[in-house]
Amino acid sequence: MVLYNNDSRKSVSVLMLLLGLFVIAAASDGKTSPVEDGLVVNGDFETPPSNGFTDDTTVQDATEIPSWRSDGTVELIKSGQKQGGMILIVPEGRHAVRLGNDAEISQELTVEKGFIYSVTFSAARTCAQLESLNVSVASDEPIASQTIDLQTLYSVQGWDPYAWAFEAVEDRVRLVFRNPGMEDDPTCGPIIDDIAVKKLFTPDKPKGNAVVNGDFEEGPWMFRNTTLGVLLPTNLDEETSSLPGWTVESNRAVRFIDSDHFSVPQGKRAVELLSGKEGIISQMVETKANVPYKMSFSLGHAGDKCKEPLAVMAFAGDQAQNFHYMAEANSSFEVSELNFTAKADRTRIAFYSVYYNTRTDDMSSLCGPVIDDVRVWFSGSSRIGFGFPVLVLVLALVFV
Repeated sequence: MVLYNNDSRKSVSVLMLLLGLFVIAAASDGKTSPVEDGLVVNGDFETPPSNGFTDDTTVQDATEIPSWRSDGTVELIKSGQKQGGMILIVPEGRHAVRLGNDAEISQELTVEKGFIYSVTFSAARTCAQLESLNVSVASDEPIASQTIDLQTLYSVQGWDPYAWAFEAVEDRVRLVFRNPGMEDDPTCGPIIDDIAVKKLFTPDKPKGNAVVNGDFEEGPWMFRNTTLGVLLPTNLDEETSSLPGWTVESNRAVRFIDSDHFSVPQGKRAVELLSGKEGIISQMVETKANVPYKMSFSLGHAGDKCKEPLAVMAFAGDQAQNFHYMAEANSSFEVSELNFTAKADRTRIAFYSVYYNTRTDDMSSLCGPVIDDVRVWFSGSSRIGFGFPVLVLVLALVFV
């Protein structure tokens, strides 16, 4: 039924009323929207508990930390807090969480089933050099888990941002951070802060290039105010990588960097190779057996005061070559190329830093060469897509 005024124009519509009722019903059907990219709820631990931030930092109740559930010896520490003669490190802001022996914190997340999600977080060790942190997601059953070694400090600041990825096999998961260690002091354990998530998408292969995400533009969440990039620890499962298309093969991390804080050859993202042979990234690209190919990549300096020389070892199939970065006044990078003949329908390409480099200003923060814009194409064709027949046609037209 529709009501009309004297001018025969619609004034009130039952349809509009029904639409309004539908919107209200949809908003109250109990369903939660999937988590958005960025900080999870209270991911920086700056939301005060119901009794406020107190001098007693030990969490007494499982639900004391807003939006989180804790189990075991968990501390809500504050910046400047001391333990003995040591000042505890809070990566960002004024508060963070420390996990004691076999302690954990967890949060329920609504996700989209079938998608890959990357979890970014900041972590620091405290009492023990061999501390580690287990990150996992679970539903009714465990879904994915990885223990990340915190022994190596990549930054002189004493903490580092990390990323870890998982596939959402359910719409509702529980994100868990647990300290698997057992120290003499039960309060010793890793500190975590700034927890964020990002739904990842695997980019399509560009035309004429066999490399997926060769420009490294798709990757984990990065905080704008974090100047350390994001470390990508060992991950041999290319299907659930925080850097789509790529795997980290070695026992140390590589660094995902952005153009806001580093020199990047092209676009907004790139990868900095750390720790020599202990920091390898690789990808299996589609090829055709017995066909010649060419691999090219941009090699450069991150602009982070990394001590030279800088060099990478590049692999393509059975070919390997050492490439040194030679700084030029008008450029922070150069393009390098490697020719190879494919032996099968998939060919491994890989990179690692030849040297163990540190920054010249503190002599302890790890750094290394930057790679970007990785391409693999049939060497009988041109990168800009003009094959030999087209070239002949163009020349014929020119000289007619």
